[in-house]
Amino acid sequence: MYLGIDIGTSCVKAVVTAESGEVLAQSSADLTVSRPHPLWSEQAPADWIAATHKAVLGLDPALRAEVRGIGLAGQMHGATLLGSDDKPLRPAILWNDGRSFAECAALEEAEPKSRAITGNIAMPGFTAPKLAWVRAHEPDVFAATRTVLLPKDYVRLALTGEKASDMSDAAGTLWLDVAARAWSGEMLAATGLDETQMPRLYEGPDVTGALREDVARQWGMDRVPVVAGAGDNAAGALGVGVLGEGQGMLSLGTSGVIFVANDAFRPNPAQAVHAFCHALPGVWHQMSVHLSAASCIDWAARACNVPGPAEFFALAEQAGAACGPELFLPYLSGERTPHNDPHIRAAFLSLGNESTTPRMAAAVLEGVAFAHADGIDALRSAGTSIEELCVIGGGSRSAHWGRILASVLGVRLVYLHGGEVGPALGGARLAQMAVTGASAADVCTRPEVRAVIEPDLDLAARLAPTRTRFRAAYQALRAIQE
Repeated sequence: MYLGIDIGTSCVKAVVTAESGEVLAQSSADLTVSRPHPLWSEQAPADWIAATHKAVLGLDPALRAEVRGIGLAGQMHGATLLGSDDKPLRPAILWNDGRSFAECAALEEAEPKSRAITGNIAMPGFTAPKLAWVRAHEPDVFAATRTVLLPKDYVRLALTGEKASDMSDAAGTLWLDVAARAWSGEMLAATGLDETQMPRLYEGPDVTGALREDVARQWGMDRVPVVAGAGDNAAGALGVGVLGEGQGMLSLGTSGVIFVANDAFRPNPAQAVHAFCHALPGVWHQMSVHLSAASCIDWAARACNVPGPAEFFALAEQAGAACGPELFLPYLSGERTPHNDPHIRAAFLSLGNESTTPRMAAAVLEGVAFAHADGIDALRSAGTSIEELCVIGGGSRSAHWGRILASVLGVRLVYLHGGEVGPALGGARLAQMAVTGASAADVCTRPEVRAVIEPDLDLAARLAPTRTRFRAAYQALRAIQE
């Protein structure tokens, strides 16, 4: 059996899989996000460790005893700064933190080849601008920093004592030469760092160390190997068999991502498309990234006093798509693709006396779909052909939302058994590859299809005028908020 651990934003999830690929059990432990100032988003690294132990110990002890390898997945871009004693110097700055916008421009000015080296536009979400912010605003912390780790790699350090990362997660730091799959001395120098402060790099299925004796004893398992793993999106893609050229995935988690695998490095930074390494050697991927997806459902449910996401989806379906003038812009934490705008914020528009909670719920689902449509347009403008996407994440539970997304995006959506498991499944699959020596094609197979949703041309036509209003509303909202 194999254990996958996903260090997410809202929770840590642990899954156990069998040699056949079947998910035998899963467990999770919640996390909270701190927002002490506008644009800030932080977590205490100690909380990741505590939640990891809680999630793993929530699994059946008999299953844990049979685990033969562990793979890690996790939220990308988070800056975890460690001192000489390998303890955090401050809370980790997360992927959806927008404070370092000014540092992005300064970083690209300091290294004019930045986009050519990294294949990406500098964004506040990436790790390098966060360190530039710390350097400018917390110079004592910066001076004391001996190591910078991504969230899952800090957990790896606690589990194995090793400082290591994988190519897919490292690609999101803005310190990686993504084509060469190696740290870039130029990009590190632009932020006042060097390679001695970085973890060693591995491909996703490479072994990075073994479980520490005390952790193994606590978890009731042998000192099994821990593999490099992957950033959450690359791991999620492996979990649904997205391995090669043109295969794609739609992730509807806290954030939303359209992920397409590539057999070559094909950047498109002009439209804020992410071009990263995949978790497999010799494979890359492109992404359009939206900072708020299922998080919009959670927020709106709370704001409308709806018990939870399931009830919120039901209200939206009750109202029906394109049911009224209400419009929702889903920018709770700013936006990446295609706007690269950390300052934009969400809004409800065209509310009236006749507006109801069901109609507002419908507007939320449509607004997130429109944001993803902007992203898929950016991917297509880079020459990427997208006809089908596998759906993962909590948002995959709503077929009604799927019908809206398929119609607005103009793609076939494929729902798979176990698709809601997400990145932890990809981590377990990488561990299985390492232990058995099996190929990705043999291990990372597509799970059984449970549903397919084709685009509805009539629904797309009914939603088209609202999408036109959505695009105009973004421009107007941006002007108001500047």
